[in-house]
Amino acid sequence: MSASAQLSLQGSFALPVLFDLGATFAFALSGALAAIKRHYDIVGVLALALVTGLGGGLIRDGLFLAQGPTPLLTNPHYLEAVVLAAVGGVVFGARIHRFARLIPVVDALGLGAYAAFGVQKSLLAGLAPPAAILVGVVNAVGGGILRDLLCREEPLVFKPGQFYFLIALGGAVVFLFCTATLGWSANRAAIATVALTFVLRSLTITFNWRTAPVSSGSLFENDDVPPALPPKA
Repeated sequence: MSASAQLSLQGSFALPVLFDLGATFAFALSGALAAIKRHYDIVGVLALALVTGLGGGLIRDGLFLAQGPTPLLTNPHYLEAVVLAAVGGVVFGARIHRFARLIPVVDALGLGAYAAFGVQKSLLAGLAPPAAILVGVVNAVGGGILRDLLCREEPLVFKPGQFYFLIALGGAVVFLFCTATLGWSANRAAIATVALTFVLRSLTITFNWRTAPVSSGSLFENDDVPPALPPKA
């Protein structure tokens, strides 16, 4: 039996609406603060808030699944949360940073939740398990990647740093394994996924567990150095 069929027999889980909107607001606020830090105007603040808050879901539904209008746009509350976060960042400025301290907590919870939700939605749409894992990871980290690209920076998840992408990948794999192999219900698997990723992300932040570059730099210490990229316009 395929993973998607097995998952459909065990039901499905839905993200709590208040959590989903709250996470969207928190992620959008982090994008707005990044824009304010770079001295962007209101258009830039709104743009970064939008892609950071909704980017992963927009990529999931618009690029990978292509199932018509995404609920992120048909439900006005998501865009309202983005606009509220952008306006809050502009109006309250530095004082909003007190709330921003909660973003890592929301992010640690959302990492597993959105990875699991992306995997589930992909399996129910008929995607193969490896593709479902890909969509789950992108659903979890896609907003941050789009934010960095719009800021003309290398995405943080591509560079050595605290474990983040790999935790999302692990969460997606755990959810798929629990539903397709162990036969757990989607709700039970989602709870296990969120709990695991939250603990791992919290430990990563507490003990500063970090990834390492695959090369020490000696690989290109000869004449075969790759050509430099063209300068920015």
